Amino acid sequence: MPIVRPSRTPAAERSGEASSPLAGRLSNDASTEARLPEHPPIIDEAVLEVVRGYWGFDSLRPLQARAIEAGLKQQDSLLVLPTGGGKSLCYQVPPLIANRTDVVVSPLISLMNDQIAALEAVGYPAAALHGNLSAEERRGVVSRLRAGNLRLLFVAPERLQSPALLDLLERAGVKVFAIDEAHCISHWGHDFRPEYRRLSVLKDRFPGASLHAFTATATPRVREDIVRELRLVDPNVMVGRFDRQNLVYRVVPRVDPRRQVLEVLDRHQGEAVIIYCVSRKETERLCSYLVDRGRSAIHYHAGMEADERRAAQERFAREQVDIVVATVAFGMGIDRSNVRCVIHAAMPKSVEAYQQETGRAGRDGLEAECVLFYSPADTQKWEALARRSVEEAGASEEVLHSHLELLRHMRRFCESQTCRHELLSEHFGQSLDGDNCGACDVCLGEVEGLEEATETAQKILSCVARVEQRFGVGHVTDVLVGATTQNIQRLGHDRLSTHGLLAKVDRKSVMNLVYQMVDQGLLDRVGDDRPILRLNAASWEVMRGRREVLLRPPRSRKAVKRSRAESDSWEGVDQGLFDSLRDLRRRLAVERGVPPYVVFHDSTLREMARLQPTTVGELRLIKGIGDKKMADYGDAFLELIRASQN
Repeated sequence: MPIVRPSRTPAAERSGEASSPLAGRLSNDASTEARLPEHPPIIDEAVLEVVRGYWGFDSLRPLQARAIEAGLKQQDSLLVLPTGGGKSLCYQVPPLIANRTDVVVSPLISLMNDQIAALEAVGYPAAALHGNLSAEERRGVVSRLRAGNLRLLFVAPERLQSPALLDLLERAGVKVFAIDEAHCISHWGHDFRPEYRRLSVLKDRFPGASLHAFTATATPRVREDIVRELRLVDPNVMVGRFDRQNLVYRVVPRVDPRRQVLEVLDRHQGEAVIIYCVSRKETERLCSYLVDRGRSAIHYHAGMEADERRAAQERFAREQVDIVVATVAFGMGIDRSNVRCVIHAAMPKSVEAYQQETGRAGRDGLEAECVLFYSPADTQKWEALARRSVEEAGASEEVLHSHLELLRHMRRFCESQTCRHELLSEHFGQSLDGDNCGACDVCLGEVEGLEEATETAQKILSCVARVEQRFGVGHVTDVLVGATTQNIQRLGHDRLSTHGLLAKVDRKSVMNLVYQMVDQGLLDRVGDDRPILRLNAASWEVMRGRREVLLRPPRSRKAVKRSRAESDSWEGVDQGLFDSLRDLRRRLAVERGVPPYVVFHDSTLREMARLQPTTVGELRLIKGIGDKKMADYGDAFLELIRASQN
């Protein structure tokens, strides 16, 4: 086939592995992973023509080109790209080029429907088979499948256990299966689903077919699990950069959470925001609090009726409401591209979950903010939940250990004073270039250091020594703040020289400082059921004055600054015109019964407001405008832009 190089190629993603203080002992064996060549991959002109015509892009990222090539050659593959990295394009393009029908395994009906709506908007022939279809709709999909008029068919993993469907796919000549959200296969993944494990049956039923796994979050251990469980044969394993430079990460000590949430929302008025809570009750309470204060908010959790959940999700997707307060049940089915902020009202249970949930912000490539309100009490709650769920399920100690290990990694992320982007990259086995990301609270200089931190650390360590290294965080904290509980008096710890050394600091703050020291390796916390504090070599270095300590004041914080991405993305953009374009997009979306992002992404609208094209030729040069969208919407947007210039 003739080959050409793309006219515009973004910087190549790298697949290098690196050991990580967050990743612990995760495997670093990358022997199965694709090693990118020094030069960008070459791309067939037919591929570029399809991408231009349907999606309005004149180039592909290097890993997209490689994944599409694997799909065309029907070579088993695993692609790991962060949310917004363009994974979907990698399984959407090959069947168009090869003129065949491929099957996409997707975990949620809502996610299938959103993807199909977006595909239909660009003229792509796709459909889904799921339980919410009427008998007539199902017959229509089957008819299109048999006639060869579909390029993609979406199904849930459970449905692929049906012999009738497998027979239908076999008669339709299906030879390629794309497994979306493939991390659900792994016990070590944060969204493990047993039905995904049974997808290995595809290798038995379709021995000549190729399988292609796609996910946004996968550590080396999870990647190995995916390859093994799907029985991929000599797979092309491609791992992109996990770092999302357009996201600003902030971890804020949780003091007055409702007031703190409002402060963040003030920075995003009129923009889409997702707020994650741990419990259903807190979801409803926080949503009610925001509505009472005039915010456009709805709540979402698994305890709601299916119709209620669907209606809430649709209102958010169609920009009828700005804020959704939700549990993690509000997850993979969220395809709205212009979420400008994700707030965690409490610490999530793993770095993988955090990466996945914050990944719903800024999917259009524009800047977005991710704020996590953290308290050491979050760790204790998650530990208790993990132990209870494992006990109720009768699971093994290994499963509990994996849950607690993931939790410890997340806590270290919250307590660290290291660049957030660097920590996330290292957790997934990669390194980060540069000394300052310019897009997290640490690198923006928003995190203040505690005055006399080394002296405070010495007081804490001395207290651990005085109680003979036999007690946990709570008891040591009580001694330090000068509590006179019955237990402290019984043990005589009210007579220790360390009793009340930090009496001027509130109990929650002292406990936070103790956890910071544990996370920095200055103290060991050992034991599973009733963990106790132990001194280590680093502890003695601090106590002898041979090591300086950095601690964060739990309740102090500098003013929020603008990130480089935020400053750059608005340069040259006419804000008034952008707002008018958004209004037009919303009206057109209502007329066509689709979410606004299906019409155009915010990134496309910003380019319009920056370049202000007035002709079809000029408008066609903007990314994200393919042939069908040009025909459907081009005239309306050009008319608005021309009117704004008069």
